[in-house]
Amino acid sequence: MAPEPKNKRLPFEPSKKRQKPAKASKQTPVVKKTQEVATQSDRAPSVTREQMAVPKVVSDRMARRMAAFCGIPTALGMSTFIVSYLIVSHGWFKLPNVAVLLVSMGFFGLGVLGLSYGVLSASWDEEIVGSMLGWQEFTSNWGRMLSAWRSRRQKNV
Repeated sequence: MAPEPKNKRLPFEPSKKRQKPAKASKQTPVVKKTQEVATQSDRAPSVTREQMAVPKVVSDRMARRMAAFCGIPTALGMSTFIVSYLIVSHGWFKLPNVAVLLVSMGFFGLGVLGLSYGVLSASWDEEIVGSMLGWQEFTSNWGRMLSAWRSRRQKNV
């Protein structure tokens, strides 16, 4: 699988940044007659909701990965309580309550991390399925997310 270029745009990613709407003031602005009316070609292209939506193929891929990477640790976290109950009730050995708590919290924490990893490890390109664990997709999607955060942060400063 060939690495994808860093600046490649996704099909559902808008090509231009939307401008923030101007804040409404209490007074109505005075329109000068010397201003020209903007033509249709001068306006920024409008992006519809369907164009901004994540494609169904990609969202299904994300959902499957989230179910796996979150569901398995969460099931293990719940089974910790059942297994510890069986151990204590049958008297096989003494199990500290803190151990049960820490192990279950660890599994539930992995489940929360699995949600994020499931979204970021899925290939965001419709045609590319991606690998089973999705490490390469995770690194490229993490880079995309960081660059978007940085650009928004620089824009706001």
